[in-house]
Amino acid sequence: MSDLPRKAVTRTAKLAALPLGMAGRATWGLGKRIGGYSADLVGQELQQRTAEQLFKVLGELKGGAMKFGQALSVFESALPEEVAGPYRAALTKLQEAAPPMPVASVHAALAERMGEDWRELFEEFEDKPSAAASIGQVHRGVWHDGRPVAVKVQYPGAGEALLSDLNQLGRFVRLLGPLVPGVDIKPLVSEMRDRLSEELDYELEARAQRAYAEEFADDPDVRVPDVVYQCDQVLVTEWLEGVPLADVIRDGSREERDRAGQLLARFLFSGTARTGLLHADPHPGNFRLLTGDAPDGPPEQWRLGVMDFGTVDRLPEGLPPTIGVALRMALDGDAEAVHELLCDEGFIKPSVELDPDAVLEYLLPIIEPAQEEEFVFSRDWMREQAARVADPRSPAYQLGKQLNLPPSYLLIHRVTLSTIGVLCQLGAQVRMHEEMEAWVPGFLPEDEEEYSDDAGEGAEVTETSA
Repeated sequence: MSDLPRKAVTRTAKLAALPLGMAGRATWGLGKRIGGYSADLVGQELQQRTAEQLFKVLGELKGGAMKFGQALSVFESALPEEVAGPYRAALTKLQEAAPPMPVASVHAALAERMGEDWRELFEEFEDKPSAAASIGQVHRGVWHDGRPVAVKVQYPGAGEALLSDLNQLGRFVRLLGPLVPGVDIKPLVSEMRDRLSEELDYELEARAQRAYAEEFADDPDVRVPDVVYQCDQVLVTEWLEGVPLADVIRDGSREERDRAGQLLARFLFSGTARTGLLHADPHPGNFRLLTGDAPDGPPEQWRLGVMDFGTVDRLPEGLPPTIGVALRMALDGDAEAVHELLCDEGFIKPSVELDPDAVLEYLLPIIEPAQEEEFVFSRDWMREQAARVADPRSPAYQLGKQLNLPPSYLLIHRVTLSTIGVLCQLGAQVRMHEEMEAWVPGFLPEDEEEYSDDAGEGAEVTETSA
């Protein structure tokens, strides 16, 4: 039915060719340097060619290959501007579309999973998909009660394709590392592999989406479409009409960018506090800016639409208070206190000696946005942070190799950095400090006593919830 399992050999061959292509281009680059071209010029051209091939292959293959590409897409703003163009074009395609499943295969899948009379559940069903992504594609329809709906159909064989792709990518992950400065790709692939079963389970996704939809039902800032119907490998939700965040990034006005950025930051922190769940797939394809019936109205009336709850972290107590307490201490400039706290929480192993001031410098990408009343995220700022962390000569690079990120914080860390990446793509001006005060446990001084009383219990909950 699907091209995913049927063309497994072709998929494997295309992925396996990536490192060979990289090696071939490296040899080509060496030849050009011998021929007198400057190393900088050759390096830029080499990176452009590598990026174009990598993301072309990832976009064509769907499955784990495309999922990996989407995860990388949020870090596009970290790339040097002279090579960012090819990345940006290829990654934007990954965020919104992929080759669709044949119509006959879609109909057969729906008949198998919803019953032969599946069409009676719909007043209308559009055969052409409105979006095709990594493990499934979405069709627009009208439910039998008149509600516009989105029908997500999982590709047959998607599980096998995901696992095969991620295993293949894991074999040459070191070669991919230099493509996105400052991003450690190995744990990203490992984490995606570990969460494979959750990503494929539409029942789990439906539960998470219902929890968010119920909590945000009357929210003036965030809209989560409710679940209409769910069965094995089919998920029907309310249709969400709005401007894709990728379009706002590309063509949005200053007001649209700032409003989308503020709401994205608010959703990141408030969602976990209010639902006990962390939406863990913050690439632009999963968000819409909803301007309602008055797109020219005041931005305060615009909302953020959120989709795709296939990857969530379950944090019933909300974000660990350690995060808020450490950030507040860092904002106060108390390097010794931050160092001591991170030692107590297992971020710094007892055998490792680190300069407390160097720890604060390493945390700058998270500290700086919270220091000002309003912070302007930008590609220039993101590139500075990525270059600092990726430079083997810098203290931040050396410290990053020595820090120990506990397993319970892995996904929180990636989601935070990914969201920062999207904010930089938007170039949004955001009141980040305000959102942290409102939603991050431990960030306000009065939270400290509660944190101290519950620190042991909170640490235990966090470890078991990841």
